[in-house]
Parts: sequence; structure tokens; C-alpha cells
Amino acid sequence: MKKQLISLKNIVVSFAIIIALWQIGFMTSNVNSSLFPSPSQAFQALVEMISDGSLFINIGASMGRFAIGYISSVVIAVLLGLVLGRLKCVFQYVNPIVQLLRPISPMAWMPFIVLWFGIGDIPAIVIIFIAAFFPVLLSTVSAVGEVDPIYFKVAKNFGIQQPQTMWKIIFPAAFPQIANGIHLALGTAWVFLVAGEMVGAQSGLGYLVIDARNNLRADILLATIIVIGLIGLILDALLKLLEKQILKSWGGGK
Repeated sequence: MKKQLISLKNIVVSFAIIIALWQIGFMTSNVNSSLFPSPSQAFQALVEMISDGSLFINIGASMGRFAIGYISSVVIAVLLGLVLGRLKCVFQYVNPIVQLLRPISPMAWMPFIVLWFGIGDIPAIVIIFIAAFFPVLLSTVSAVGEVDPIYFKVAKNFGIQQPQTMWKIIFPAAFPQIANGIHLALGTAWVFLVAGEMVGAQSGLGYLVIDARNNLRADILLATIIVIGLIGLILDALLKLLEKQILKSWGGGK
């Protein structure tokens, strides 16, 4: 409880410092307020979006796309990573392809994705999938490779065979490192969700950013950016909580 209060205090102080610096920058800048709005103007824009319901509609659209793309990517990447982590001879041939594709920005695939799937929800979902896939896959393969061999000896002594070995021994032992990849993928996927929605989408937080830019509403633009950051922060906190619960159920963590 005490740690939670300290963490909450840190968050409040951090946000207060950012808002104070923002206000100071606004007061000392010669930039027109229509291009660089104050915190109060951004807050008023946020209230405006809440009042007309547009904010929650677009958050819902973004979260739906994100859930489909991110969860499907994590599930497929973890399953594939568990298999490839055990089949090292196969991964030796797969790894060069992964290393070739991994550095390519998901947005570089956008022209092909639009040509193949058209505009709408699917391009953003595919972008999220690609953004999350490689960090989770590589962290899973690495985690499986670092599982202590003693676990396999214990499993053999108790007569545990596949697929029980995979789910009862390998996955729990590798999970802490896999979780690191899942955390990394969360941030990356959330960034590219917004980028993906800027191309062809007619709803979502990315669409709000583009729409605010086109209408010269810098106050709405900044308000949307703040909402994007806050949702990312909340998603990360929820994922950490889920990870702790999983580790606790397996007898790890406190």
C-alpha cells in the first residue's frame, strides 16, 4: 500500500512539473496561441471532445483495433517462439529472415497493406501485429534457450512428456523474460496504432490527430496527444499487474 502511494505521488509530481513547464513555455513564447495552446486551452478542448462524445467513440475504435492486433500478435509470437526456442536447428534458418525483416518499420509496409486490404480497420490492425510480433518472438526464443536444463531432468524423472513439458515447465520458467518482450511490444504497438490510423482510417485517436491538424485545432491536437500518452501509461500498468498475477499463481513474485 505504501509503495502504491509513493508511486502515485511520483506520477502526480511528474505531471505537475510537465504542466508547469508547459505553462511557462506558453507565457514566455511569442508563438500564437492557435499554434501553441496553453494547458487550460488543451483542457477545454478535452472537455469539448468529452461533451460531444467524439473522444470516447474514437478511443473505442482505437482500443478495438489494438486489442485484435496486439493480442493476436502476442499469442502467435509466443507459440511460435516456444517451438523455435526448442528447435534450435530450425531457428538457425529462420533467424536470418527474422533479422532481415525486424528492422523494417511497419509503416514501410503500409502501401502494400492498403493495396491488399484496402482502407479501414484492417491496415491499422496489420500494422499493430507487425510492430508487436518481432519483439515478442525474439524474447520468447531467447527465454526458452536460457531455461535451466535441470528443469528438463526433473520433468524426465517425473515422466512428464510433451505437450505438458512445454506448458508446465518451459513456459512458466521462461515467462519473466517473455514478459519483458511483451512489455516492449506494447509500447511499440501503441505507437504504430496511432501512425496506422493516420492513413485511411475514419475513426480512432490517429484520425483525431489528423483531423485536428487539418482543421488547425492545435488545442484538440495537444489534448489528443495527452490522451494517447495516458492510455499508453494505463495499458502498461495493467499489463504489469497481469504479469504479477500470473507469476503469483505460479508461486513467483510477491
